[in-house]
Amino acid sequence: MSRLCLLAQTEADLPAVSALLQDAVLRVQDVAHERRRLVLMVNRFRWEADETAGGPSRVRAALRVETVGAVQRLRWPSGEAVLNLLALEWAAPFLTLRFSEGIALRATCEVLDLVVEDVSDPWETLRRPEHPDD
Repeated sequence: MSRLCLLAQTEADLPAVSALLQDAVLRVQDVAHERRRLVLMVNRFRWEADETAGGPSRVRAALRVETVGAVQRLRWPSGEAVLNLLALEWAAPFLTLRFSEGIALRATCEVLDLVVEDVSDPWETLRRPEHPDD
């Protein structure tokens, strides 16, 4: 089975990556920042998959952001909280990751340089994310 691997290095690249990561879920412990790299391990909903071939599915994926200086957290929960990623936004030099419930991460980056890479085979899920505008 083919696995997704995308690189975003310009503002024009970001909407596609953001759309593919919309509704990814992760635990607070799945976020790490060290040595100028921000990494999130997420369970990505496979929006690009043909749902007629087996139903909705998720896949484990790594989001790596390079050239990161500081990382700021807004309304960051503690403990075993599960986060729902809604969007990635770029306004140089800041990459903002917006989660549900007003939670956010803002990474100061020298340049936009991120990779999304699937690291597992997909699995079926019983729930398809829904949005009020769907």
